[in-house]
Amino acid sequence: METGRKRDGAALIALDWGTSSLRGFLMDGAGAVLDQRANAHGIQNLPQPGLPGFEQAFAGLCGDWLAANASVPVVAGGMVGSAQGWAEAPYVACPADTSTLASRAIAVDSAAGVRILIAPGVTYAPPDAPPDILRGEEIQIAGVLADRPDWARESCMVLPGTHSKWVQIRDGRMTRFATYMTGEVFAVLTKHSILGRLMPTDVEAGAEARDAAFAEGVRAARASGPGDLTHQIFAARTLGITKRMAPELLKDFLSGLLIGHEMISGLARTGAALGGAAPGSGRPLLLIGDGALCRRYVQGLGLLGIEPTARLENTAPRGLFQFAIAAGLIAPPAGKDTHV
Repeated sequence: METGRKRDGAALIALDWGTSSLRGFLMDGAGAVLDQRANAHGIQNLPQPGLPGFEQAFAGLCGDWLAANASVPVVAGGMVGSAQGWAEAPYVACPADTSTLASRAIAVDSAAGVRILIAPGVTYAPPDAPPDILRGEEIQIAGVLADRPDWARESCMVLPGTHSKWVQIRDGRMTRFATYMTGEVFAVLTKHSILGRLMPTDVEAGAEARDAAFAEGVRAARASGPGDLTHQIFAARTLGITKRMAPELLKDFLSGLLIGHEMISGLARTGAALGGAAPGSGRPLLLIGDGALCRRYVQGLGLLGIEPTARLENTAPRGLFQFAIAAGLIAPPAGKDTHV
């Protein structure tokens, strides 16, 4: 990687700063990434505790970029704006779009004299149900909608992960969403419960067998009745004990079961009927996130008769670029619509 050299056309430094990782992008005025880098200095793994840790992590990742491009603005999104972050950017309420985020952003001045604009998270708090929150995903969504006004009109965004998000979009705004702790529950059950004792860590099954075990879990979720989940989870132990399933496949079964329950609930919330294709409903269903995990969701949705409209990976740089435009830090590229 080249460092310290001025990049022609550099217009923005964008930071995707999460819990476990920090990613930086040097971008030009058209939104193209000129350079990028990442490290493990998320907000829970700083070089040192407190504000000095944020300062050190920022300087370590971006110091040479800043030295070579002194006037370039800096924006950040993700957990860096949480209560445990560099500075808290309070949540904004649904409905919200990129302009809403920009209007409620907060700025911090680093020790080096560089101002960083931090995006807020988003809350959905209906009066008749518990509130929900997201932070970081709003930037990814902004990146998806930047170039797709058809998806901005109406769509459902699914962001699989530790805390999976199902977000409904209408007229370029996030209108409502639901969070599922699927990834975290899977980690707890496999690492800290009795289920994990039967799941070997040194044996890898073939892809075909793993897919079949995952599919069995999804089908079990589809066949479930109200309140069945904790009963079905125990099958990840009994299938192994009775030798009806190889130990190395139990994780895949459990993954299918948990993801299956999430998908059934998420599809019901978004109005997509089981057994009907998403494109036929007139509402695009989009997957955003890690390729391997999204492939599992594609497989699971297929078993439920749903075909996702598109699968997208790293949309955060584009979202941070749109956030910077909405905040007035950079000019929109010529000919681009900035409706979101």
